[in-house]
Amino acid sequence: MTDVNLMVGFDTSDDAAVYKINDNIALIQTLDFFTPVVDDPYIFGQIAAANSLSDVYAMGGEPKLAMNIVCFPNCLNPRILAEILRGGADKVSEAGAILVGGHTVSDDEPKYGLSVSGFVHPNKVLSNSNAKVSDVLVLTKPLGLGIINTAIKADLAGKEVYEYAVKVMTTLNRFGKEAIDKVGGVHSVTDITGFGLLGHALEMAEGSSVTIKIDSGKVPIIKGATEFAKMGLIPAGAYSNRNHIGGKICFKNKIEKDIEDILFDPQTSGGLLISVEKEKAPQLLKELEKSPTEYAIIGEVLEEGEFPLIVE
Repeated sequence: MTDVNLMVGFDTSDDAAVYKINDNIALIQTLDFFTPVVDDPYIFGQIAAANSLSDVYAMGGEPKLAMNIVCFPNCLNPRILAEILRGGADKVSEAGAILVGGHTVSDDEPKYGLSVSGFVHPNKVLSNSNAKVSDVLVLTKPLGLGIINTAIKADLAGKEVYEYAVKVMTTLNRFGKEAIDKVGGVHSVTDITGFGLLGHALEMAEGSSVTIKIDSGKVPIIKGATEFAKMGLIPAGAYSNRNHIGGKICFKNKIEKDIEDILFDPQTSGGLLISVEKEKAPQLLKELEKSPTEYAIIGEVLEEGEFPLIVE
């Protein structure tokens, strides 16, 4: 079944669905949830909510309504659930959206996230399939969160590493979206989550019929991730990402194994990958100074070639 008002569906591997309501408003609809990445239930609630809200920002919209998605074991103290929900509610409030209920089921392992609805002008929808040749690529958060979360679960991450990782994961991608609005010249956006930087960059390249080149030396990496990667603390998702897309990537020069692992690393509440006109990039970086996380220009968009993705 097709509908002329469906602007973005599942055929482009985009971050959310977009449905045109009228000439001035389009509805963005998304959902996401996952198991705890930290022991603190309040922080987990914030991280899961920030991750769910991110898809709306990646489409160029503003989140307006959110509903809780909860799986929770009967054997755990209900106060844990209350803290998870409090964390989520606080992050939804920070985003300027309204929490309007949700649904809970009994499960063997806790899981939490949100279904989020947002709005965007139909002419301002941002997709992951419109990158233009000569654009540069800006990443708004550092990589390595999956590796850090693996270290946290192994009780190997120190306080400083843990606290900064939490700061990155709980930071809303609103900062990136607001920078995009002020600068203009942005053609394509996606948020970096479970498929890692290379997986989501590949989706952008294939969807846009271009080749994306990433400079691995310019990619911001969260403190501690490189050391933990060298220790072999690599989440299973990184190996899955490598196995799934590795054949479509041309690795030029010699890249250290730990850096490759970080590029494939699945992210939890990662940043935005923004394809922007080269002339607009300095202004975009200036606007991103308001963000509490690291950001950088990490690559460029080329004419479509033999490989959709080049890493050097």
